[in-house]
Amino acid sequence: MSFLYPRLLAEQARPLFEAYRNLTVDDLAGRVAVTHESAVYVATGGDRIAAGQLQNLRENVLVLAKAAGFPNDSDRMRNADFDLRLAALLHAEMGIVPAEAASRDVWAFLALVLLPDIAFWRYPQPPKDRVLGTDLTRHVFGRLWWRAQLVRSSDDPEPYSALEILGEAAFDQIYARRAALGGSPHMVRAILRVWRDLDLAGLSERDTLRDFLKRLLRLAPFVLFDGVGEHALDQELRAVAQESVDAQRIAASPTVVATGQNDHGSTATIVLGTSQAAAPTPEEPASALPPQNASRRFRSVELCAGAGAQALGLERAGFDPVLLIDSKADACFSIDLNRPEWDVICIDVTQFDLTMRPEAVGVDLVSGGLPRVRSLATVGRDEDTEERKVLKATIGLSRAIKPKAVLLENVPDLIERPEFAPDRAWIETELGIAGYRSDWRVLNAADFGVPQNRRSGFLVALQEPYFSRFCWPEPDEVPPPTVGQALGPSMSAHGWPGAGRWIKGADRPAPALVGGSDRRGGADLGPTGSKKAWAALGVNGSSLADELPDSDFPPDSQPRLTIDQAAAIQAIPRDWRFFGGKTSRYRQIGHAMPPPVAAAVGHAIATALRG
Repeated sequence: MSFLYPRLLAEQARPLFEAYRNLTVDDLAGRVAVTHESAVYVATGGDRIAAGQLQNLRENVLVLAKAAGFPNDSDRMRNADFDLRLAALLHAEMGIVPAEAASRDVWAFLALVLLPDIAFWRYPQPPKDRVLGTDLTRHVFGRLWWRAQLVRSSDDPEPYSALEILGEAAFDQIYARRAALGGSPHMVRAILRVWRDLDLAGLSERDTLRDFLKRLLRLAPFVLFDGVGEHALDQELRAVAQESVDAQRIAASPTVVATGQNDHGSTATIVLGTSQAAAPTPEEPASALPPQNASRRFRSVELCAGAGAQALGLERAGFDPVLLIDSKADACFSIDLNRPEWDVICIDVTQFDLTMRPEAVGVDLVSGGLPRVRSLATVGRDEDTEERKVLKATIGLSRAIKPKAVLLENVPDLIERPEFAPDRAWIETELGIAGYRSDWRVLNAADFGVPQNRRSGFLVALQEPYFSRFCWPEPDEVPPPTVGQALGPSMSAHGWPGAGRWIKGADRPAPALVGGSDRRGGADLGPTGSKKAWAALGVNGSSLADELPDSDFPPDSQPRLTIDQAAAIQAIPRDWRFFGGKTSRYRQIGHAMPPPVAAAVGHAIATALRG
C-alpha cells in the first residue's frame, strides 16, 4: 500500500523557510508538528498517512540523528554515516511511490513541519533548495530517498547495501551530473555492481569514475541500456570500466620524456603522464608546436557557471575549466549535455569546500557570473542576503584558490552607482590583501557582435606583473546584427508570409533579454517596459512560443520568440543544448553571459597572462 503525504506548497513554505533560518535547533524542535494548517493532499493515489505514522517516522529518524551527534554535535564522517542510514530508513518506511516522491512539496513538509530541527542541524544556514525541494537532487531528505530508490535490490538480503559502495560525491557524479545514465535504476545498479569489483589500488577513485562515466556517455546514444539483460549489461560495463582503469594506470605511470623550451627559452623536460594532452607526443616534437606565448592554453575555475555560456566564451579565449560549480541541477545537466568532459559540481558556492577539488588551487583564472547584487542603501536589506553570501564566498574562494586572475560579472550598478561604493571598496580590499590589483568596467554586448543592448559590469583583478599588461577589449568596428538579421532566417523558415516585412521592421539590436532570475514568473520577456521595447521590434513578449510562425500565422501579427531564438539573441551557438522545461531553459538563457563578450574579456586576460 502506498501513502499520500501532506504537501506544503511553495507560497506557505517560503515564509517558513525564511523565518526558520534564524532559529536555533532547540527553537525548531518547538515548532515540530505532524500537521500544518496549509498542508494539502492530492486527491487519489493511495491512503493519507496517519498522524501516528508520521510521529513514528520522526522518532525513528531522531534515533539515527542522535547517534550522529544531534542536536549539538556532528562531523563529516558521522554526517556521511547518518545520510546512508537515513536513506535506507526513508525508503523502507515512508511507503511512497516515485510519483509521490517526485513532489517537492512533500519534502518541504518533512523539512519544515515534521523534521525542521533535524533538517537545519544537518545543514545549518542551508540554501533554499536543501529545504524547499526546488532541486530534489539536493534536498536534505528527498535526495536520500531517491538515492535509495536507485540502488535498492529487492532480491538482496541487504537491499540497500549498495549505498555504501560509493560516497555521496561519487554518487552525485552518476545521478545528479550524468543525467543520461543516472535516470535508469537498472543502469545505476549495474554501475555499482561493476564498480564494487574493480581493483583501484593506487588510483584516484574520483578520476577513474569520471573517466568511466565519460566512456559510458559516449556509448549512450548507441546502446539502449534498459533493454540489455543484467548479465550482458554487467559484462559490457565491466569492459568499459577496465578501459578506464587501464587508462588511469598508464596516466599514473610516466614513461615518456620529451624536451622542449619553456616560456623563458630554457630547455625543459616534459614527462608525459596525467597531462599528456598538453605536451608534445612522441610523433610531434616540441618544435612542431606553436610558440607558447602565442598558443598556450590556461586552466580555469568557473563559479556560478549557469548553463556554461560564459565558460564557452572563455574556452574560445584559451581557458579550459578544471571545475565548474552551479547550484541549479538543470544548468549542470546542460553543461553535461554539451561538454561531458568538464567536471561539474552541483552545489551552492557557499557550501563548496576546496578540499573537494584540491587540484583547483593555482589555476590561471577564477571566473563567475554572480547573482545580481542589490544596493543596501536602495532596498534596505542587511548583509545577510543570499546574493551577498555568494559574493563573499566567491571572493573567499578566489583568495584560497590563488589564481593569476579573477573575472566577475554582475549588474552595471555595482560599478556605476555610488550606493555600491562600500561593496567595491570591500572587494578591492579583500583582493588587494591577497596581492591583486582590480579594475572595473561596464561593457555592452552590442559592442561585441551580439544583437542585443545588454550592459554588464565586470571586475578584473590580476596579480603583478599581469595587471600592468591588461587592457580592456575595444568595441568591434562593425555594428552588431539587428534582431531582423539575427532571427530573420528562423522567422521565414516555415513559410510565414509576414517574415520579410517583419525583418525590415526589426531593424536594431534587441533590448536586454530579461528572465534569468528565479524570483520572476514564467517564460516571458520581462516586465512591462521590456515587453513594450520588444513590441516596438514586432515581437510579442507575453510568453515564449513552442513553434516558429508558419504559413498560417497572420502576416500582420507579432510572433513570439522560441527558446532557440532567445538563445540566438544571446549569441549562444545553435548546437548548445539546454536541459529542463521551458521556463528552466529560458532562465538559463536569460541568466547567461553572451559568449562573444566573455571571449573578448577572456582574450584580454589571456594576452596579459602571456605577456
